[in-house]
Amino acid sequence: MGQVAPSGRGVRAGAGWLTRLVASRKFQKWAAGFPLTRGRVGREGAAVFDILAGFCHSQILSALVEMDILAQLFERQSTVAELASENRVPPERMAVLLRGGEALDLLKLRRGRYGLTARGASILGVPGLQSMIRHHHILYADLSDSKAFFRGETDPNLARFWPYVFGAAEAEDPKTAQTYSRLMAESQVLVSEDTLGAVAFKDVRHLMDVGGGTGAFLEAVGQAHPHLSMTLFDLPAVVPGATERFGAAGLRDRVRISPGSFRDDALPLGADMISLVRVLYDHADDTVAALLRAAYVALPVGGRILISEPMSGGTRPERAGDAYFALYTLAMGTGRARSAAQITTLLEGAGFDAVKTHRAVRPFITTAITAVKSK
Repeated sequence: MGQVAPSGRGVRAGAGWLTRLVASRKFQKWAAGFPLTRGRVGREGAAVFDILAGFCHSQILSALVEMDILAQLFERQSTVAELASENRVPPERMAVLLRGGEALDLLKLRRGRYGLTARGASILGVPGLQSMIRHHHILYADLSDSKAFFRGETDPNLARFWPYVFGAAEAEDPKTAQTYSRLMAESQVLVSEDTLGAVAFKDVRHLMDVGGGTGAFLEAVGQAHPHLSMTLFDLPAVVPGATERFGAAGLRDRVRISPGSFRDDALPLGADMISLVRVLYDHADDTVAALLRAAYVALPVGGRILISEPMSGGTRPERAGDAYFALYTLAMGTGRARSAAQITTLLEGAGFDAVKTHRAVRPFITTAITAVKSK
């Protein structure tokens, strides 16, 4: 016989009466037939089923991207038989995939030929999205045993895909550095757009981007603000790619590349704004605290720091930060998705004040926070 928790002060009850009622099969059956509750039951059931089926939905998207079917349909509409032949997939299985894509409003069928919907076409137009989808098979494998994953009993492979989070020594292999640098740069485009839309740079004289990879963010800022001088500070492994990028963009005379690791080296002096774009959520609190202190030291009085990355919803969890990025960073083996309030606390602990969270146009892409070194 199970033990009953003693009642009294300090003991929290389990599910409340309404929650217990909703969990009752008898009540569910009644509510599904009662006119005033039938709609709510249907909506809740559909929502739960969407969560359950989410993995299947992501695999349909993954297959459409991996086989370049979206790109093929962008060029011309095709039949099931044509796509099956071109992609070496049995016709009956291709039909299942295409109908799944149609159900997810990625594809449309007209007169026996499949084409793209607006949603399907938008995937082709989002920089870096297809690359992110292609590398997600690593994350899916890491989550295959969800119980063991959350217990910390697995050895996730995603950490090996992003070796730079463990320091310069882990990111010395040129091929590995090229892989993660390319994905970082491709997926940085929308982050740069939203950050530039949220934060003003007109009063900034010299911007230093720390951990900026091959310089995708600095390229975007430099093109938008010709008055800026810039410094890129990141691992030596990314220098060749950054040099090539700035040369192609005509920014070589405006950007100084300073190789180093913020884990081991002091940050260069001279900037009146330091940006950390998608950096903090890759690292543990102690590493982040040390980095923010280093940024405080490197800035002059009146200098600003800019942080831009996807964030947790804090007291109100939300899907992007808490049901995606939180798991992604957990699989990386270091870092975590933080709320704006948690980042504010870390900034203030490093000495910054006048912390401001800027309105997020697409919070699933990024949220920007700025703070000032006042003394």
